[in-house]
Amino acid sequence: MLLDTSVYLDVLQGRTPEAVDNLLTSRLCHHSAVCLAELSHVFGRLDPAHHTTKSVLEAVSDTIGDIPAHRLHAPDATAWGRAGMLAGLLFRLSYLPKGEGHERRFLNDALIVHLAGVLGATVLTGNVRDFDYLNQLVPSLQVIFYRAAPGLRPQG
Repeated sequence: MLLDTSVYLDVLQGRTPEAVDNLLTSRLCHHSAVCLAELSHVFGRLDPAHHTTKSVLEAVSDTIGDIPAHRLHAPDATAWGRAGMLAGLLFRLSYLPKGEGHERRFLNDALIVHLAGVLGATVLTGNVRDFDYLNQLVPSLQVIFYRAAPGLRPQG
């Protein structure tokens, strides 16, 4: 399985369904440098003076630290080119407004799609909307979708 960023965020927030937790503990998980960048973005974005920043950064740091280097995959130049075309196609077909960050989000998701194809992996994601569209454009993509729980549940 190749994890989408939504999985990390939902795990950190205690929003993953039990079935997803079971998958994460029983299946071989691969990780994307794309998700690593999306996760590490908070180290620059969060306000250091905010009272929750320290705990959030510690949790994200621990999550990143748990990623085995031999299971972390980075897109190559071919992936970037193909993902750019796929993201552009998805953006054009979605009729979403320009300048609201959709293009970047689609590019990151398209990079994950390409990596999954290279690895022969199934993408695990809670991002049903975007990956459903991507799956329609790339029918060979194997995806496991889930819906995140609406609120925090106790970690244990």
